[in-house]
Amino acid sequence: MQRPDWAPETIDIERPSVARMYDYYLGGSHNFAADRAAARAMVEAVPEAPLMAQANRAFLRRAVQYLAGTGVRQFLDIGSGIPTVGNVHEIAQGIDRESRIVYVDVDPVAVAHSQEILAGNERATVLQEDLRNPEAILAHPEVTRLLDFTQPVAVMVVAVLHFIPDTDRPEEILRTLRAALAPGSHLVLSQASEDGRAGTGERAEAERVYRRTDSQLWIRSRAELTALFDGFELVDPGVVWVPQWRPDSPDQAENAERAVFMGGVGRLGG
Repeated sequence: MQRPDWAPETIDIERPSVARMYDYYLGGSHNFAADRAAARAMVEAVPEAPLMAQANRAFLRRAVQYLAGTGVRQFLDIGSGIPTVGNVHEIAQGIDRESRIVYVDVDPVAVAHSQEILAGNERATVLQEDLRNPEAILAHPEVTRLLDFTQPVAVMVVAVLHFIPDTDRPEEILRTLRAALAPGSHLVLSQASEDGRAGTGERAEAERVYRRTDSQLWIRSRAELTALFDGFELVDPGVVWVPQWRPDSPDQAENAERAVFMGGVGRLGG
C-alpha cells in the first residue's frame, strides 16, 4: 500500500484505527484501505454504524452549543479523533471566538491533521496522549498554557469509553479529571450501550471487527454510564440515547435506540 504524503512514517497503515474508521463513518477522507475495509465489515455486520457515528457527532454539537450558552469558554476534548466538519472549536468559537479548546488523541494521524487544521488558531491546540493517562494530560504544557482550571472547563469524553476496559478503571480516570476542575465545569460522556441493539447478535459481530484494531469494545449499560458521572449533577434529560439529548426537533428523537450510543452532560456544583 502506498503511503500518502500526509501519513506520519511512524504509523502502521496496514492496521485499522478506530479513529480513522470513525472518520470513514462520518464521510471523511483521512483513512486508509485497511480502515475502510474494517469499517465496511462493521457496516455489513451493523448496517446503521454510520448513523450511529453521525448521531453521536450531532450530540457533541448540541452539547457544545448548550455549554457555550451557559457561559463555558474552555473545552478539553479527549479522544477527539480525526478532524471533520463540526468539531468543538468550530462550534464553540463560532459562538464566541475567545473560546479555547484543547484536543487530545492517541492516534498520530488524528493529531497530525488537527495540527494542520488548527494552524494559526491561537486559541486551539492538540496533543497526543491517552485518556488512560489523565495526569499526563492535565500536566501537559499545552493544556496548562491554554486552559485556566480555576475557571469552568468542559471535559468531553465522547465515543471513547467503549474502548476503555473496566480493568483500566474508567471511574478513576474520570475522578482524576474531576478533581482538577473548578465549580461550574462540565463532563460530557457518550459511549455504546448494551441497553439496546448493542445487546443483540450484532454486538458479537462488532466485537469481531474491532479485534482487527488495537482497541476492543467494552459495552456498558445506562446504569453503568450514569455511575461514571459520580460527583456531577446530571443536566436534564440525564443519560439517554444521544438523539434524545436536547434534540433540535422532536422527530429527531424518534427510534433513538437505533443510535446505540447513550450520552449525557454533568455539571460540577459548588
